[in-house]
Amino acid sequence: MTVLLLAGLTLLITRKDIRLSCRTAWPVVAVCALRLLYDIGNFLGHHLDWDTIGLPAQTLLFLAAAAVFALPLRDRVLAIGFSLTTLLLGLICLFQRYAQGVDRPAGLNGGDWAAVEFAMFVLLLVLLSMLQALRTSTHRSDRWLHIAAVVVGLYGAVLTQSRGPLLAFAPVYLGLMLWYAVRSHLWRRMLVLSGVTVVGMLAVTATLHKEMVDRLAVVSTDISSYSTDDSPAAIAIRERLEMWRVAWQAFREHPLAGNGLEQFGPYVRHQVALGHADPAIAKYVHPHSEYLESMFAGGLPALLVLLLFLGVPLAYFARHANHSQESVAVSAVAGLMVIGIYALCAFSDNVFYRAMPQSLYLFLVLGLAVDIGRRLRHTPTR
Repeated sequence: MTVLLLAGLTLLITRKDIRLSCRTAWPVVAVCALRLLYDIGNFLGHHLDWDTIGLPAQTLLFLAAAAVFALPLRDRVLAIGFSLTTLLLGLICLFQRYAQGVDRPAGLNGGDWAAVEFAMFVLLLVLLSMLQALRTSTHRSDRWLHIAAVVVGLYGAVLTQSRGPLLAFAPVYLGLMLWYAVRSHLWRRMLVLSGVTVVGMLAVTATLHKEMVDRLAVVSTDISSYSTDDSPAAIAIRERLEMWRVAWQAFREHPLAGNGLEQFGPYVRHQVALGHADPAIAKYVHPHSEYLESMFAGGLPALLVLLLFLGVPLAYFARHANHSQESVAVSAVAGLMVIGIYALCAFSDNVFYRAMPQSLYLFLVLGLAVDIGRRLRHTPTR
């Protein structure tokens, strides 16, 4: 990352063509900078500790590193690199489950609480590998690598037993298949691929790993049995509902200024001490919803910033998803899948409170936006 930072800064300073490519992607760059500025304002306005601004400040790193994507990078090398990463992370899931006996694989350094974010990370890479496998320009040997990455990555993601990312994956994958069918007119192949994927995931889930079925089956029971008067419960769904109630309560107390970044944990513990919240959620520091997190931390202005942070890149990529040049369309669809996975997972989990998922989002969204800007500048006008 240090090399990318220095290379990006050097390119921005010394090369006008790089600056022009970045300027083409200015809406995405601007909204990322806006979110950083708002977090700095929240940090100063609430007089928070310096550690609070550490994660938002990483945005500066990716704003500079994105300039590297304005270079004529080799698409094949990047695609192989992403699929090898997908394959590696999927194999890590298999190793942790079958060799180490870990109930829910969570990656190399995330710990038990990182299973959901890790699943989201892997599933996004699976989608990127699938996108490369569908490209007509992909070499046959490369296509088999991408398919292997999809299979192993999907299997590894199922092992994490993370309901939110797997449920978010389904509509995004369907959207990818529809885009492929519309662009290639190969509707039968799209239906076959979709059917094989669905049947494969259901077969693995229902036969080898029934714990995932059990986790999905108890959702409706946990929701219907939830009550703010219940005794403490260590059930994930009911804990989430309690955290969401407390976060909504905090938002209603400060709907404009919010309560400050990274302050949900202290607020919850205070509410538990007063007897106004279930003690079962005292261990949590985030409400397990990125939208409620924004409302808690900064009120309605912070929610607006988050929606812009997701919506502006979404509109940028959607604008180019049907571009006549395949490379532009592929980069745009990759960006749409990133936004789709994060926006859907954000309903039931925090997707920007760890360096791992935030880094992937900024790296891909800014990088793909600048990459599209470069390609558009070199596309002949008609």
